[in-house]
Amino acid sequence: MTDTTTALEPLVARLAETAPGLRVETGPGSTGLYAYDASNYRVPPRAVVFPRSADDVVAVLRACREAHVPVTARGGGTSMAGNAVGPGVVLDFSRYMNRILHIDPTARSARVEAGVILDALCSATALHGLTFGPDPSSHSRCTLGGMIGNDACGNRSVRHGRTSSHIEALEIVTADGVRAVADRSGLRAADPNDTDAVERVARLEADVRRLIEANLAPIRTELGRIPRQVSGYQLHHLLPEHGFDMARALVGTEGSCAVVTAATVRLVATAQASTLLTLGYDDVVDAAEDVPEILRWNPTAVEGMDEAIVATMRARRGPDSVTGLPEGRAWLYVELDGDDQAAVDARADQLLEVLKARGRMTGGRVVHSPAERRSLWRVREDGAGLAARLVDGGESWPGWEDAAVAPEDLAAYLRDFRKLLAAHGLTGVLYGHFGAGCVHVRIDFDLATDSGRTATRRFLAEAAALVVEHGGTLSGEHGDGRARGELLEVMYSHRLIRAFGAFKEIFDPEGLLNPGVIVDPARLDADLALHTSFDVVPVETLFSFPHDEDGFAGAVRRCVGVGRCRSDAGGVMCPSYRATGEENDSTRGRARLLQEMVRGGTVQDGWRSTEVRDALDLCLSCKACSSDCPVGVDMATYKAEFLHQHYKGRVRPRSHYSLGWLPLTSRLVGYAARPVNALLRGPVGKLLARLGGVTTKRRIPAFASRHALRKALRAAKTGEPAKALLFVDSFTRAFRPEVAGAASRVLADAGLPCTAQDDLCCGLTWVSTGQLSLARRIMARTVARLDNGDDRPIVVAEPSCAAALRRDVPELLGTDAARRVASRVHTLTGALTDLAAPGWRPPALPDDVVLQTHCHEYATFKGHHPRDLLGRLGVTKVDEAEGCCGLAGNFGFEEQHYDTSMAVADLALKPRLDGIDPRTPAVVVADGFSCATQIDHLAGDRGIRALHLAELLDPAADRPGQPGENS
Repeated sequence: MTDTTTALEPLVARLAETAPGLRVETGPGSTGLYAYDASNYRVPPRAVVFPRSADDVVAVLRACREAHVPVTARGGGTSMAGNAVGPGVVLDFSRYMNRILHIDPTARSARVEAGVILDALCSATALHGLTFGPDPSSHSRCTLGGMIGNDACGNRSVRHGRTSSHIEALEIVTADGVRAVADRSGLRAADPNDTDAVERVARLEADVRRLIEANLAPIRTELGRIPRQVSGYQLHHLLPEHGFDMARALVGTEGSCAVVTAATVRLVATAQASTLLTLGYDDVVDAAEDVPEILRWNPTAVEGMDEAIVATMRARRGPDSVTGLPEGRAWLYVELDGDDQAAVDARADQLLEVLKARGRMTGGRVVHSPAERRSLWRVREDGAGLAARLVDGGESWPGWEDAAVAPEDLAAYLRDFRKLLAAHGLTGVLYGHFGAGCVHVRIDFDLATDSGRTATRRFLAEAAALVVEHGGTLSGEHGDGRARGELLEVMYSHRLIRAFGAFKEIFDPEGLLNPGVIVDPARLDADLALHTSFDVVPVETLFSFPHDEDGFAGAVRRCVGVGRCRSDAGGVMCPSYRATGEENDSTRGRARLLQEMVRGGTVQDGWRSTEVRDALDLCLSCKACSSDCPVGVDMATYKAEFLHQHYKGRVRPRSHYSLGWLPLTSRLVGYAARPVNALLRGPVGKLLARLGGVTTKRRIPAFASRHALRKALRAAKTGEPAKALLFVDSFTRAFRPEVAGAASRVLADAGLPCTAQDDLCCGLTWVSTGQLSLARRIMARTVARLDNGDDRPIVVAEPSCAAALRRDVPELLGTDAARRVASRVHTLTGALTDLAAPGWRPPALPDDVVLQTHCHEYATFKGHHPRDLLGRLGVTKVDEAEGCCGLAGNFGFEEQHYDTSMAVADLALKPRLDGIDPRTPAVVVADGFSCATQIDHLAGDRGIRALHLAELLDPAADRPGQPGENS
């Protein structure tokens, strides 16, 4: 092991000389993020480097060799075995080396850089009817380089196998900085004119050939026994009968032998037709018993999971987030494909009948709806995160999450494995690739105490012996990493272990590449990330974090690194990452830095940390992560708490005053709205904006007068007894009182006549700017007024204010009264979905609507989506801009955030608005005031105005979509 305490200054200076412009980060704001992957481990690096080319990688490896600093290659950072953390320099390939270099549809191949995201490759190849076969559940953020490092598989591995089966050639850099190409017949220098490289690579290949020749017997008898045998080095690909396939041999070496910079991969044709069966069972063992029969039908996927994952998904995203599952406590997904849909459907029906006759299923069905299939696959793909933090609050961990046996032995293995869990008093959440015999399980290990860690070691040793007894492997696709490297001697002979060591030494004689992994492994209980009670810096918070046993520390610990926040499509999380592509702008990056703050690790300044402040700066507080993140990280709440603590007793940013206090100032302006608006439209307005830290690139919305609000509400009165309370929030009162009138009329039309309350505030702006003491006082006043024995529903037209009342109020106040009020709160969509009179129909609606759903509504009011309501009410086509609008309350008005705000808008909202044909009427619906304001900023000059849902449904309004509206 090298001395990782070597000073970095000479290394950084050397890199500046040999690779000008290379981005090198050494501060705690970067190293803290990269101390983690998706495993149990924490290894802070000394520096993080972001290469742009193979030449940059050469420069880094040569400089690190000179300085005796280890190097760890990293892709998406989703490794679950500790494969992507290291003590020296971490190379992040995902940031810049993410280009698809060439696609050859005829040869069915592609050449890609190591940092290419799998989904990006598949999107590009789909244009040619092709795809990359292996498809891990992390496909939206994992890189090809990471898949090569682990020899990843995925949901459809029963058809497509492992990544190694799809590799034609690897472009690598050796530990001493030599560029080479590993292909199906050996190793060669990348530049045949580089004499030194040619000689170095020739010696390397000759040494490997001698090693293989000296170890033919153990390689032939111990490796390649079952389809998912990923543990160790796959030296059998170098046997004479396999043609000395160096490319496949280096796949799965986890960056410990060479650094992969690019790869030529094989592609496969996409299926013309497919269908999905969902099969229910009493438990996972019964499900595994049916796997051998199912495999006879040549499926593309046979995936399994237990009831805990489904229950957590429904709790986190609403009961409608999982539909299409038959009765049972464990399920299999079986996918069949073919050239003809009718034939595939017929096979599915036949298989279902055969399985019914076998008598183990509790139920089964063919899922025909594409939307339902997407929903079901998402449950399975989010398994690792959903299993990490269950609906009952329990935590579970990887460590034994990747064992595999032959599929025909799966049921027997699971039966014995569950006995082993019970003997150790442990509970495991099971899911995985049952068709390939690979079981992912997260276990409720106690990793926070010395006795718990000792017990974990004991269990893992026995689990390793058990899987080997069943003819299986420690790792089926995640690699050995730090989690299982120490256990390889349970699986392999001493002779083969020595051969692994010799193979690494040939490539990396000084042990600089990803040390502690596979060869000379670190102890599996060393460098554990989970802090003990002695590691935690005491913190007192205003938010109660009621769902986290350890309060704020437990809340930020929710992040286990699965990285869904690094996806660039699907859901809403994380808009800032999608705009910048930077890890510290992702939900995961921020959570990891907060974890460092809590433990006093790389971040030493606690609540005063400027590194944490800067990482949180571009968080839009959209709350999407609280729903989209499989473990329910709520970065908006963490940010509010941090800002409160960080600025306690200090001068705040100007926008915290100008925008945070908007409910109060807008109320005062309401008494003189006309002259104030005239003032703000002139030079004085720009001056005041600058003084308040507000961008001058936006037009300040016009304030409404108190008279306008009274007029709107007076016109909406029906004289009927009120069945609901319309909470007129600060934004509606100050900027669009007409929405309050429309909402009142719509509710009355739907059988919910209401009375209006227009003198209370939810406290949202004080929360988002971290002024929590003030927020609590305002919320307490509001709760005292609303919790008066009235149990009528509270309807809030502004989704962000509804979300604050539903979630922030009870979590900040922590009282029964606050919880009672929160339970009564509905958005307009929710009220019309749940409380409208049976058979209610609004006046005629347009056929097509462009919709921008507010992020807080999306995240907080699960199962009450405006898109679904519009569809039920007769709108034929809802073109939804799936994602944040970018304005996000105060965020997009702040001077320093304008550019990011617009970059976020460019992701989804702006393309939808740009797609509106100016020659035809278009109806745009956006309930959020921020969303409507952003739409006006983007397209108001084209006559496009966003309607609130209440305005669209208003029985007294002119029907939108008629000639002249938005045209």
